[in-house]
Amino acid sequence: MSKWDARFLRLAREVSKWSKDRSTRVGAVIVRADRTPGPYGYNGFPRYIDDELEKRHTRPIKYDWTEHAERNAIYNAARIGMALGGCIMYVTHLPCADCARAIIQVGISKVVVDEDSHSDSGFADRWGQEEKITVEMLKEAGVKLALVRVPAEDGDD
Repeated sequence: MSKWDARFLRLAREVSKWSKDRSTRVGAVIVRADRTPGPYGYNGFPRYIDDELEKRHTRPIKYDWTEHAERNAIYNAARIGMALGGCIMYVTHLPCADCARAIIQVGISKVVVDEDSHSDSGFADRWGQEEKITVEMLKEAGVKLALVRVPAEDGDD
């Protein structure tokens, strides 16, 4: 793991804190080949949708209202006209199959996942089967996948 991987995964963790999800907060940061951070996303409701209504935060209804961090980052790139071919996505949790398809379609070349997300047993219980599909799909499409454990501090300035 490079110091840059650690830095961008820490940034994805910070972005995840902006999510208002009651159970799992996910953050994603897209980085250009020259290590310039680009668009980011977190799991949450679409723009202009009231995220204060409690009933929208309960399963299974919340799945209809919530956009995933990875796709939010991709949509944010589209809003500014940024092509994503060859970019790297740093994400706090392994993407679901829907997000994996989006990652493949826009040409992201590598996904770096925070390995600590696997300690979230509730997430693994809900998404375990999808994780297998995601790994298979990314591999078949030639998208590199790295699970990285981030140290508390990288010490590099």
